[in-house]
Amino acid sequence: MGVFVFLPLVLPLTAWPIARLAEQHLHPRTATGLLTAVAVVMALCSTLCLALVMVVGTAQLPGNPLPDGWSDPEVRAAVPYDEVVGKAAIPALCAVVAASARTLWRHRRVRRAAHRALAGLPDTGVAVLPDDVPYAYALPGGHRDRVVVSTALLDCLEPGERRALFAHERAHLAGRHHRFLLAVRLAALANPFLRPLRTAVSYTAERWADEAAARTVGDRRTVATAIGKAALVSRGTPVATLAGLAAPGPVPRRVAALLGPAPAVRTWPPVFTSVGLAAWAAAAGTAVSAMSSANAAVTMFLILRAATPF
Repeated sequence: MGVFVFLPLVLPLTAWPIARLAEQHLHPRTATGLLTAVAVVMALCSTLCLALVMVVGTAQLPGNPLPDGWSDPEVRAAVPYDEVVGKAAIPALCAVVAASARTLWRHRRVRRAAHRALAGLPDTGVAVLPDDVPYAYALPGGHRDRVVVSTALLDCLEPGERRALFAHERAHLAGRHHRFLLAVRLAALANPFLRPLRTAVSYTAERWADEAAARTVGDRRTVATAIGKAALVSRGTPVATLAGLAAPGPVPRRVAALLGPAPAVRTWPPVFTSVGLAAWAAAAGTAVSAMSSANAAVTMFLILRAATPF
């Protein structure tokens, strides 16, 4: 394996340029899908390599339940500086697993609590709650996907702006944006170098819903006004993996984008542009990460198989 086992841990750095440029130059739908795919693949690769390094570190500990052959010098030689990185990988992987499990548990708990709060209301696609706190968010799952909005927020909006709000939240549900948000959040927990991609996807998912709402309403300025008003009075959503009109983030940039022309839809950016080069750099980094992790896994499997007596 050699140093190749460490490459997937640092290759997410190759995606930083596209995380910044995709927000500005790609259609939000394209940017969301591209950044999420890159983040998920790189997170899986880095976690796999961290687990392989942890095997070497765990095998050195006295009283471990692993086969004795796994602590042979031949196994330790597969990882450079095995005594240090092997033992350091143990708490690192435990932290990744614990943080991911906590995020999934919290996400599930909040969604269950949100669905329980709607019990007894008519089973419609929109749930209006009498509440003095302004908020609106898209709530997937349960018997049906629903848009949840408080009367306090509706009172702040004009009729056309209310249409924009509902169109925005329905776009979140139709695009399954909560899955993208949850995926990049878990990816960033697996590898902190992927945090810029999580931030970028949080923005592009909102921009995706903004553009969908603008097409539905037929007036980009009305959607921009609704976003601005909601951002001034709303507290956002109860959990980061739920999407909402006034989600935290660069609201002025969203408003400015809506006041301009609609972005062009492209499946892949032109090669000889800054965003095109950044996209290819991220794609290359993802491919190298996948190959490095696959090579490390196969090599470690063969070494452990040879070191394990039958």
